[in-house]
Amino acid sequence: MAPDKSEDTPQPRADGEPPKLSFEQALQRLEQIVDEIEQGQVPLEESIDRYAEGIALVKQCRTILRKAEEKVQLLAKGEDGQLTPAGDLEEPPEP
Repeated sequence: MAPDKSEDTPQPRADGEPPKLSFEQALQRLEQIVDEIEQGQVPLEESIDRYAEGIALVKQCRTILRKAEEKVQLLAKGEDGQLTPAGDLEEPPEP
């Protein structure tokens, strides 16, 4: 019998927001949601809930990627050829 993917992936919090996940975990959960909806494994109402969870996960992934891009932009090569921070990263205000 195939392992249940939901055991490895944290489920949404009671308030409907996805738990704070790593980028990889969020992407895995998003792929699971898409597979379940595409294969018709969930009823319509649950599909709508999963779609909403997926939108929240996409936003979370975009935020993680944006922060990673900002960190990469702060990196500069030092005199020894090693990558070193070129400045402090300011955290943008939360929406």
